[in-house]
Amino acid sequence: MSISKVHKVLYDGRKAKACLDIVIVGCGLGGLAAAFCLGQAGHRITVLESAPAIGEVGAGIQTTPNLTRLLIRWGLGPVLKEITVKPEALAFHRWKTGERVAYTRWGDRMEKDHGSPYYHIHRADLHKLLFDLATPFMNLRLSSRVVAVDPTIPTVTLMSGEVIKTDLIIGADGIKSLVREVVVGGPDKPVPTGDAAYRAIISTKPMIKDPLLKPLVDTPEMCGWMGPDKHIMAYCIRGKKEYNMVMIHPDDGSVESWTAEGSADKMRSHFIGWEPRVVKLLSHVKTALQWKLMDRAPLDTWVHSEGKVVLLGDACHPMLPYRAQGSAMAIEDGAVIGNLLSRLTDRSQVPALLQAYQALRHPRASATQASARLNQKIFHYHDGPEQEARDASMKQAMRAELGEIDIDATEGNANHYDADLEVEKWWKEQGEKIFGVENEPTSKM
Repeated sequence: MSISKVHKVLYDGRKAKACLDIVIVGCGLGGLAAAFCLGQAGHRITVLESAPAIGEVGAGIQTTPNLTRLLIRWGLGPVLKEITVKPEALAFHRWKTGERVAYTRWGDRMEKDHGSPYYHIHRADLHKLLFDLATPFMNLRLSSRVVAVDPTIPTVTLMSGEVIKTDLIIGADGIKSLVREVVVGGPDKPVPTGDAAYRAIISTKPMIKDPLLKPLVDTPEMCGWMGPDKHIMAYCIRGKKEYNMVMIHPDDGSVESWTAEGSADKMRSHFIGWEPRVVKLLSHVKTALQWKLMDRAPLDTWVHSEGKVVLLGDACHPMLPYRAQGSAMAIEDGAVIGNLLSRLTDRSQVPALLQAYQALRHPRASATQASARLNQKIFHYHDGPEQEARDASMKQAMRAELGEIDIDATEGNANHYDADLEVEKWWKEQGEKIFGVENEPTSKM
């Protein structure tokens, strides 16, 4: 399927009356989403990527309803069904015994409750989908490492010495963002969380042959195991042909990188004594990536005071992997900034629209960061009173889920969020007063 030919026209075909030259630094998920949406909005997009090639990186990720509704709106619904796995439930287990302490039905009910499905996908597959969407709308320049940014003109300077002048710079350059330091006015030091994550993928072929592991493939669930100072999240991807695992453990000298190799034997040593399914799963791991988990406090601003440089995704709100919202937040950023700048009628409006982007996104992203940090603590209780209270609360919700008791076990979450509708709401309530009604869209999408 050629994705570039199936994308839908956004914003009812509305194009910005003032067309900008926009440089996006970084060709990750958020950068590609921004390139697609801003290109649809009529702007000229250049994406600068330091890597010499676009290759497969990462492991499995979760695409929550707040993300899939955007992907489906962009025309990716059919291909998502082909290459993803829809988890039937979320289940948490005790680390040593495997006892199930939490269970929430997902599957089709997720779409019924939140208006869009929940999928598991390989990060590289999602990146490829977004890359194919964005390609018709961007000029991609590989081996183009940005070494300096002048936020006044604005310009970016490449390692080659080339200087690129533009109208707007979007820093989508990830957790080690250079552009972020330009926006905040200096180095922004991360704080170690004390944790690191191993990420590994195994074939499900040996799992299917093992009676103990076969149910993990036959009935795909998001499976979590919680233990002292550690936890594991695992699920099927790629049409149940692969099984993805993320093993969080106390940091022992890893680096902050998506692609750093870790020792599979060392990884297994962290989980000695865990229940038999975990031990068997880890026995099939041949290679693992290790990622040092660093935390950064929410920034005061994502927009440079000159109004010509703005941040997006991990460059401004890196997420710890305890909430399954990192990719969704970055792609939502791209959707919001694209929708807002589709309404541009004069270049003088850019700073105000960037402030609107920040006002719409900053509170949500900051709250999600805080929620992820809280889950780190909850998942890692040592056996004892806090763990017992946590498990008791989870079991009560599970009993309600299974119909054994009658309580409202619904938990508020981020899944209802619709990035485009949030922009439409803001435009009705504030944008028309600031910019006038001539930018009024013809419909809600």
